[in-house]
Amino acid sequence: MPSFRPRYRSIPWLTAACLFSVSTAGVAESSNDSGWQFRVTPYLWLPALDANATANPSSLRLPDGSTVGPVSLRASTSPDSYLSNLDMAFMAMGEARKGRWSLYTDVLYTSFGDKDTKVRDVTGPAGFLNSQIERKARIELSATVWTLAGGYQVIDRSDFSLDLMAGARYLSLDSNIKLSVQGPLGRVSRQQDVSIDQDGWDGLVGLRGEILFPGTQWFVPFYADLGTGASNTTWQAMLGIGYRLDWGDVTLAYRALSYDFDKLDADMTLQGPGLGVSFRW
Repeated sequence: MPSFRPRYRSIPWLTAACLFSVSTAGVAESSNDSGWQFRVTPYLWLPALDANATANPSSLRLPDGSTVGPVSLRASTSPDSYLSNLDMAFMAMGEARKGRWSLYTDVLYTSFGDKDTKVRDVTGPAGFLNSQIERKARIELSATVWTLAGGYQVIDRSDFSLDLMAGARYLSLDSNIKLSVQGPLGRVSRQQDVSIDQDGWDGLVGLRGEILFPGTQWFVPFYADLGTGASNTTWQAMLGIGYRLDWGDVTLAYRALSYDFDKLDADMTLQGPGLGVSFRW
């Protein structure tokens, strides 16, 4: 099996901490409130995947017997077939707030397998792999992302709230891409497995808040963070629209999460829409 060096790049998936569920955070409590407020938010996120990697496919050879490689691979998937290939998923956020201080945790686990993915670009020596070859790929992926962070509210107005935050995020990624290539006139016909495994913590700093519309139940949640540690850089961003009810909130948002691993020569970005429903007491 070739060495697959992952490198997760920033998007135009999502950055280093709190996941999409942060979008359902409610109006920050006033600094003179001495009681605790709690919030639990299950959510569903349907991201598109964009991954880049470099592999050395030793089993792929030119007609003269020389090896082909290294190969630069770029693969992508879209949210439309996400649910049909989903094996298991758990996504939820919990938050506790007292006055200006807040604590939250966010856990995301997703696993899907044997999913067709579009191979958008494959390059090799002298452009050989770019010349009229057929390439196919299937991906199996499971990922756990756990965020644990705290925040301090620096702005608390009737139309705007803003928290500064710091914490850490853990990523455990296990994935396998099966790459098949067919050269012109059948000169090259091979299948290669490329594995991406990553496990580690990143520290992060960021901000989150809401734009409020006084006199209505509507609000606009936003979030951004930047981190480093096990990865070279990671960042996350979210922007949504929410509606506040007596028992909680309903929020629709677009979220992106990105990782960049220079040492592994690979990157991956997840980005797409999500829906969260929060319950508070």
